[in-house]
Amino acid sequence: MAKRTLADFQQVHDPRTILARMEAELKAAQAESADAVRIKEVIGTLSARLHETAPPKWALSPEPAKKDSPGVPTLFLSDLHWGEVVHPAQIGNVNSYNLATARARLRHTVETAVNLLRIVDAKMSYPGIVVPLGGDMISGNIHDELQATNELNTMPTVLDLYEHLCGAIALLADTFGKVFLPCVSGNHGRDTRKTWKKDRHHTSFDWLLYQFLAKRFASDPRVTFQIPDGPDALYRIYGLRYLLTHGDQFKSGDSIIGPLGPLTRGNQKKLARNSAVDQAYDVMLAGHWHQYIHLERLIVNGSMKGYDEFAYDSNYGFEPPRQGLWLTHPKYGITYRMPVLCETPKAPSSSAWVSVK
Repeated sequence: MAKRTLADFQQVHDPRTILARMEAELKAAQAESADAVRIKEVIGTLSARLHETAPPKWALSPEPAKKDSPGVPTLFLSDLHWGEVVHPAQIGNVNSYNLATARARLRHTVETAVNLLRIVDAKMSYPGIVVPLGGDMISGNIHDELQATNELNTMPTVLDLYEHLCGAIALLADTFGKVFLPCVSGNHGRDTRKTWKKDRHHTSFDWLLYQFLAKRFASDPRVTFQIPDGPDALYRIYGLRYLLTHGDQFKSGDSIIGPLGPLTRGNQKKLARNSAVDQAYDVMLAGHWHQYIHLERLIVNGSMKGYDEFAYDSNYGFEPPRQGLWLTHPKYGITYRMPVLCETPKAPSSSAWVSVK
């Protein structure tokens, strides 16, 4: 290799050379951003500027419009795994799942949430409802076994889910008047072999689904979407700051405490990262683990799919299909915690055991 001279060193560190390199990097970044803009132009959601994707005023007001309001409800929807098939015979007949089941459970979840909130406040004096969409909305083809057993392929699945989410969002808007939907992608809806760190959302059918939904409700002032390009969504209800993430970043649970270890450690790391740039939060919301957990600073959602062959084969504890529901009060923070069962509980059936005399 040729020996470098002083002139070579000076050329590399010459301000004009550095400036030219920075201009080239800026041009490349602008081109990448322009690609994302063109995608949104095609979909029709380019008009959703930053001020329109922030939490709406009704969720930020220091006092609810109605003084006797119990606060703002949150219905957490994630891990629907739309399109996946769970065979009851393979898991001791404790659960089954397919498209027909998914449609019935989504409807039951929304209607049950409305009924529970009506029990809390018969007047329904809520200023609106927050509905985080936490990813893994579809099953996807990320594993060979899913490719072989999913009821539909990816794109028809997205269209089927889109239709039913449109109905759910419209029902919530009619019931509560306002709906705010922060959205993040999961790991199942990706079209890459592994989940990308760069362009995570733009390689996810979850993100595409959210964009279609935002386009559908673009002319409805009652409905507001927040669809960030990164893996986390930050928003506030009154003074309480939430961070929504899918939860697949956290790894290595164990058989004793399950996901609590990685989730707690991950939450602390994420909070330290955000605090360093003045983006601290109070409560982290996550899905992915299919286990409902509600702690003071951490809420982990259950799964609409429920118990499956992977959980059964891994000897995980049974978890019924359920989604999170709670209230955020302007003075008292999170108050009522009401996990919603996604279907009417069935009476336990006795197993027929073979006996030999």
